[in-house]
Amino acid sequence: MALWSLTRWRRPRAERRYPDPLTMHQLWMVSLSAPVNWDRDASRTTLYPFTRIDDDAARQWLAGQWEITSREKLIGRLDGLARTGYRARVHRLLGVAPLAWDAALYVDITRRGFGSGMISEAEAWTALKNIVPTVVRTYASWHEYADHYLLGRKVWRDGLQGRSEAALPAPHAVAEAHLRALLDPANRASPWNLAPWDAISNPDHARRLQRGRT
Repeated sequence: MALWSLTRWRRPRAERRYPDPLTMHQLWMVSLSAPVNWDRDASRTTLYPFTRIDDDAARQWLAGQWEITSREKLIGRLDGLARTGYRARVHRLLGVAPLAWDAALYVDITRRGFGSGMISEAEAWTALKNIVPTVVRTYASWHEYADHYLLGRKVWRDGLQGRSEAALPAPHAVAEAHLRALLDPANRASPWNLAPWDAISNPDHARRLQRGRT
């Protein structure tokens, strides 16, 4: 087994540091980033972004992908995604503003900001709550959310043409397959099945932590 793999498996699981299971509303908010989180190390049922504790990985990802190296830059990036994000450009091109693409990125960056220590747990939940009303007003189901996410991602990826294939993100077909799995009603591990769309509009309640399903 590779050294990096051994090191990873020696790290404690996220639930060891954060043992309290998310409430239904909390899981729903975290699940907004599910389209982005297809890596096998990604956690989909905790606020912490990985299945195992790796704060350095969160910091490195924020710096490498978004040039976020400080709390101020993190907050500025989140503010930009909440206000206009990439959907403004898509709207100019297609007349449609795919909020889901920006919302998924917003939640993903928030979670990694928490994982990196740039913001506290309370601040991360506040950030996620801030985007909920706009998302709920815009979509009526995870299917609608998924469709707009894919639209935003496609326009974004198409705008990267000219780079080498190795430098491009995963092909669109890979993203589509990931979204189909999330929407599959038979997928018991899908956070979208664990937290149905209308759950956020109903009273919040505690839920059992399903060990091993992240």
